[in-house]
Amino acid sequence: MPSSLKARINDDMKTALRAGDRPRLGTIRLMLAAINQREIDTRTELNDAEVVAILDKMVKQRRESIAQYQSARRGDLVAAEQFELDLILSYMPAALSDEEVARLIDASLTESDASSLRDMGKVMRLIKPQLQGRADMAAVSARVKTRLSGR
Repeated sequence: MPSSLKARINDDMKTALRAGDRPRLGTIRLMLAAINQREIDTRTELNDAEVVAILDKMVKQRRESIAQYQSARRGDLVAAEQFELDLILSYMPAALSDEEVARLIDASLTESDASSLRDMGKVMRLIKPQLQGRADMAAVSARVKTRLSGR
């Protein structure tokens, strides 16, 4: 069993290559290219959390592309992007429930001693590593903002 997410993606690339699965191979190569580019830029080996952050960004890009292609009525491109999205999502950690997200928000608010909207950055810095790739960060940000507005 691979010891890291990057190793698992690499192993899956070899499997797709041997199987001749071109669509899967192309998407996996895109993922590895993004990971390797970040490693080159930072001159460090990425940990799983950093790889998840890269994949999360790729997921967001695919969702935006799908919305644009749907509005342009390009079903062929929607299908291609949806395939890539589904494959990338298969490497993401399991999504958290609303209750789990609410508990993490509560813990971050308490830990950061946040009392107003000015403290939003502190709260988000605490919560982002725990939720990256496991929850929609825009929705989490909106929930934190609502909580801080009500205090």
